[in-house]
Amino acid sequence: MRVAVLQRDPAMRQSIQHVLMSAGHFCTAYEDGLEMSRALAHSTMDLLVLDWQSARLAGAELLGLVRRIAGERLPIMFVSSDRSEASMVRALTNGADDYLALPLGAAEFRARVAALLRRAYPEHCTTASFEVGPYRFDRVRRVALLRGEPVSLTRTQYRLAMLFFSNIGRVMSRDHIYTMVWGRELIEFTRTIDTHVSQLRVLLRIEPRNGFLLRPIYKSGYRLLRVHEDAGIS
Repeated sequence: MRVAVLQRDPAMRQSIQHVLMSAGHFCTAYEDGLEMSRALAHSTMDLLVLDWQSARLAGAELLGLVRRIAGERLPIMFVSSDRSEASMVRALTNGADDYLALPLGAAEFRARVAALLRRAYPEHCTTASFEVGPYRFDRVRRVALLRGEPVSLTRTQYRLAMLFFSNIGRVMSRDHIYTMVWGRELIEFTRTIDTHVSQLRVLLRIEPRNGFLLRPIYKSGYRLLRVHEDAGIS
């Protein structure tokens, strides 16, 4: 999963990143709430780990802005040196999903993160296979089937398909796609993503008669939609 970490203390920021990365997550770190909020406007994240006392933008104001930008589904955890019950209650009342007071216990932190991600993204569970519409994905054999017939996909194409079909309705930004499929941060613009998406659309026949559309989102990335969720499709 891809996690944005906001923490004003450099040592704690590094510690949080280390724990998350050791658990297999990709991390992008910020020390300023406004900077992170601007980034969220065009970059997809799976989880936010925030500091209640962040610089410039903090507390309930930060939480409210992040929710408006990223939506209600995105899980948000606060990790803060503010141990007061009032701050914890205010964070949870205003829409935070968890609040962990410092000092950080690595094992507890990993467990809380895992629990949040399981609740937010049940489709990412580690079952051997899952079905959606006429598609079936076998995670063990890394095979995609359309109406029971296997579709020949490369390893990269399969990872791309899994990303989209595990996040139906969510906008996947270009940097998020590149990080999750190619395993590294997107440094500069590339048409590689567009080429692979175009090939995947053809190979899996992602079209209205199969119940889905894979649409480009201007200046952002792509979004897989169920046809009945799109008001423009009859």
